[in-house]
Amino acid sequence: MIAIAVGMALVAAVFHGTWNVLVKVSGDPITTFRRATAMAAVVATLSLIPAWLIFGRPVLTPGAVLLCLVSSLLETLYLFLLSTAYRRGELSAVYPIARGSAPLLSVLVGLLILGERLGPEQLLGVGLLLVGILSVTVSQARGRATLPALLTGVAIAAYSSVDRVGVRMATPWLYAWLLFTLMAIELPLAVRLASAAGLYRAADGTKPPTWTQSAVIGTFFWAGYFLVLWALSLAPLAVVAPVREIAIVAVAVWGVWRLRERERAAMKVSGAVATLVGVALLAV
Repeated sequence: MIAIAVGMALVAAVFHGTWNVLVKVSGDPITTFRRATAMAAVVATLSLIPAWLIFGRPVLTPGAVLLCLVSSLLETLYLFLLSTAYRRGELSAVYPIARGSAPLLSVLVGLLILGERLGPEQLLGVGLLLVGILSVTVSQARGRATLPALLTGVAIAAYSSVDRVGVRMATPWLYAWLLFTLMAIELPLAVRLASAAGLYRAADGTKPPTWTQSAVIGTFFWAGYFLVLWALSLAPLAVVAPVREIAIVAVAVWGVWRLRERERAAMKVSGAVATLVGVALLAV
């Protein structure tokens, strides 16, 4: 089951990296997220109907609904923090910092609070994976985007920990549907409140993405996190959370190779190698 969960987390990493790139180049990130979360809720609902009929009409327990609500609020905060970071910095810096800081917290929560246990090979894999991710993160941690990116990592660790418990109290696809439906409702309300309080102002001169572009982003958004939720129902948080961050390595290698980001290149490449070895050990 752990090997299957690792595979799901790797595919989710591809989806996650893709939608982050699309959001970064779309203009104002929070405007993009408003449309993308709405489209993700539509996609999740369309997927819900046949699954509901085929798999026996499962129900959500009150405990799962409560945890899903908490997770949706944390994810709405995450979208705001990530949007702020993207408005201040480049993708190659923000993405590794935000995604690299989350696994360390998630692993600690899984092992110390949730009482999860890993075998020796998996512990070594987690260690190597975290060393690799942190190496890439440290090599690029600079600029005005660093603080919101780090806070994004805290939000990721928080909602991942909540989902690790909540998804095991419900069917993963039903939990995912409720999660994205709540986010689609909460984000516009949060934007309105933040604008009224002077905490948010839309970027000048930017056009929102088309609904077709939003549908693509929303589909990747939903599919990637649904795979993560499914993986969390099969394997410990301390395994799933670090593996899904493998996209950090792709960003680092692409930056060194294609964008000629030569500063601390050796640290970035060494971190990538450590991460790949860690993923292999986790899949054993």
